[in-house]
Formats: sequence, structure tokens, C-alpha cells
Amino acid sequence: MNIVILSTNPNLYSTKRLAEAIEKRGHTAAIINHTKCYVVIESGDPKVYYKDHALEDVDAIIPRIGSSVTFYGSSIIRQFEMQKVFTTLSSLALVRSRDKLRATQILSRHGIGIPKTAFAKKPSDVDYLIKQVGGAPLIVKLLEGTQGLGVVLAETRKAAKSVIEAFYGLNTNILVQEFIAEAGGADVRAIVIEGKVVAAFKRQGKEGEFRSNLHRGGSGTLIKLSKIEKLAAVNAAKALGLAIAGVDMLQSNRGPLILEVNSSPGLEGVEKATGVDVAGKIVQYIERNINKPASKKQDKVGA
Repeated sequence: MNIVILSTNPNLYSTKRLAEAIEKRGHTAAIINHTKCYVVIESGDPKVYYKDHALEDVDAIIPRIGSSVTFYGSSIIRQFEMQKVFTTLSSLALVRSRDKLRATQILSRHGIGIPKTAFAKKPSDVDYLIKQVGGAPLIVKLLEGTQGLGVVLAETRKAAKSVIEAFYGLNTNILVQEFIAEAGGADVRAIVIEGKVVAAFKRQGKEGEFRSNLHRGGSGTLIKLSKIEKLAAVNAAKALGLAIAGVDMLQSNRGPLILEVNSSPGLEGVEKATGVDVAGKIVQYIERNINKPASKKQDKVGA
């Protein structure tokens, strides 16, 4: 098969591992920068172009779309979908998962455990908004934030009110969320592929840091999930229409609470913490869904 990885950086760990896994299983890998692609739309003949040529003979794509180019990336995926090209991430699921408010609303509708969350444009009574999520300490999140950026812990009501009002003053959309103290600055990331948890690890924030993201200096260790935690991760990915997802959850006194469902989860942290070949499992997922034999003889797709 000819498999295209949509990625802006061929040197990223995840991109390299996916290319290695594709080649190892006898397929042809091409890494294409989706921000340098463009679409040509005409009746009955949708095409995706890269530089000066159309991308043809593509059997599958693995989108690795950064949050800053979600809209453009989804349009490129959508064009491949119109060509009936198999994708590990649908354009609709990408858009759903990247909108933190929409994703939280969808999870809530499906009865999936989440921290209590509030959203308002400019509430007339910030104190009441704070009260709705259980008071301070609480978490304030930018809707557009990633990798722990734009997430603030307000430890007192006064601090919470100041932070919320400051963000509103900047005309920025935020979520106000209850703080789960018993999580102890740690969360769990589960990698879900086609309705099954294939790997999971616990991320612990460095001392004095409530954010557990590895990009913020956190550490990852192998963990065995309970049945209820596995079910929560699988249901969260399913609710957002994601065949492949990194599901972040907190271990709370009332069970697992979903923080975020990542449509392009990084592979470095989970593979190093667990030893699981997640990249290989993604390629196997493609193989199961495309009835074509592996071959090393097909031409490369891009240049």
C-alpha cells in the first residue's frame, strides 16, 4: 500500500516512527506537509495537490494535524475522503476533538465522566460561576490551548476571579473546571485503536506542578488500567468518532474523569513508558480496513 503521513515535520518522533512502521510492514511511506497542499474542487473530480502535482494512488492517510492548522488540515482530509481514500482520522472527528467545549458537551451527552465544567462569554456574576464548579481551587483553560499551555490553577476564590476576569478582558474563550485534588497532579493517558486500549501510562507532573504533560517536565510510567477506566477511554473515543485517540483521564474518588481526547496523540511518551509498538498497531489497523496485500513494489506517492 501507499500510505501518506500528513505532517509538517518529518523529524518528529511520531512521524518517524510511523514511517518506520509502514516500511517495516512492507508498505510505502510518504511524508507530506499538509500546509503545503492545496485542493482543486470541480464536479466529480476532487484532487489534492502537493507543490506542482496531484497526489494520486494513495491508499491511506495518517493525519498528524497541529492544533494551529486544524481548519486547513481538516479541509485536506475532507478532500481525501471525497476521493474515497482511507483515513485514520476523519475530518469531522478532528474538528470535534479540537473544540474543547464541543468535545466536553459530547462526552457529557453520552454520560461519560468528566470534571464539572462551566462556560460563559461574560457572566454578570463571576462569583456564581466559580460556585458552580465547586469553588476554589479550580482550573481555568483556554479553549485553544495545547500541551498544558493556557491552563491555570487558581488556588483561591480571589485568584480565580482575577484570572477569569483577566481572560474575559482579553476577549478569550475559556472553560472553568473543577479541580480534582485526589489526582495529585497526575493523569492517565490511554491509547485507543479501533475500540481497544492498546497501551496506557500514568503521567506525573514534576514537583510543584499540577499539569502532568510531558512537555511541561512530567514523567511517564507504565500502568494497568481497571476495566472501568478502559471502558471510559473506549467510550470517549467512540463518542467523538475517533478510531485512534489518546484519552487523558483523572483517577478520582468517583471514577475516571475524562480531561481531553487527543486526535493526534504523540507516540514518544507512550512507547517509551510502555514498550508497546503503537506505530505498528496503527499500521495494522490500516491493513485490517483495506483489503490490499502489503507490497514493496509500489511507487512512492510524494517527493
